[in-house]
Amino acid sequence: MSNLSEDMRKYVDQFHDMFKKIQEVDPAYAKAFMGLVKESEKDGALSMKVKELISVALGVAARCPFCIALHVKNAIDAGATKQEVLEAAFVAGLMGGGPAFTYIKYVFDACEQFGAK
Repeated sequence: MSNLSEDMRKYVDQFHDMFKKIQEVDPAYAKAFMGLVKESEKDGALSMKVKELISVALGVAARCPFCIALHVKNAIDAGATKQEVLEAAFVAGLMGGGPAFTYIKYVFDACEQFGAK
């Protein structure tokens, strides 16, 4: 990993740490949130892989490195290839303009670190 690369694992770990804190403070809220996540991301008319690719694009458009890290990892785990992940990010760069385009850097880092093929 070069000096310019961002450690995308830290974003995943920080998200999980934050979620644990939320569970301690408000277990009902955490449970409701995770219920929404599971319901939204399950296979349906769109596969989980496609939904994760959409989430990658939305993470880039929202300029959220936490979202990018989590959803690139989830997309890869769901069977997405590096090219599929990158193309989702490229659409976000198109729709989100220059600011979103710069966040594609995090997608490259996450693909490398999470073993996208």
